[in-house]
Amino acid sequence: MSRIGNKPVSVPAGVKVEVAGQTVKTSGPKGNLFWEAPTPITIKLEGSEVVVSRPDDEGNNKALHGLTRALIANMVHGVKEGYEIGLEIYGTGYGCEVQGKTLHLNCGYMGRGVGKKSQFQIDIPTGLEVKVTTPVARGNNEPAKMSVSGADKQQVGQFAAEIRKLRKPEPYLGKGIRYAGEQIRRKAGKVFAGGG
Repeated sequence: MSRIGNKPVSVPAGVKVEVAGQTVKTSGPKGNLFWEAPTPITIKLEGSEVVVSRPDDEGNNKALHGLTRALIANMVHGVKEGYEIGLEIYGTGYGCEVQGKTLHLNCGYMGRGVGKKSQFQIDIPTGLEVKVTTPVARGNNEPAKMSVSGADKQQVGQFAAEIRKLRKPEPYLGKGIRYAGEQIRRKAGKVFAGGG
């Protein structure tokens, strides 16, 4: 990890980085982020580069060195370009819809959402945006599609994982929520021998 830590993080145009002790703040077109770095690691802003250094070659400090540099690079990229994860919902009648700051999901559960249009209503966290491109799935071959985007890589990944967890894809028909491009290992159904 130390080789990663030794690489300076270049700050692109349109992104502002402030370093005050262990606190790193980044701001750009996609938003603002801040993070408290662990104590043994030193962070300095030199011109248009952020330089991360460690006090010694202890194993823990080497790991923190690389981790700190990687997280700062993610913050800089996040406020400049942002992060996006696509999700696909397979299953007849399954679908998704965004109303205000709430994501509504239908994914085949019976008994939930009695008298309601959707089975799951999830509040979209501040700093994230959910876009629905295809609201309703058509069978097991044409999925409903949506994407989660935001400046914070960890927050985007966490929210996408929480959505996928609501209905993990099953191995027989492939119904459920999966990441865009994710391949599901399929199983053959049971075969019953005919009499006679």
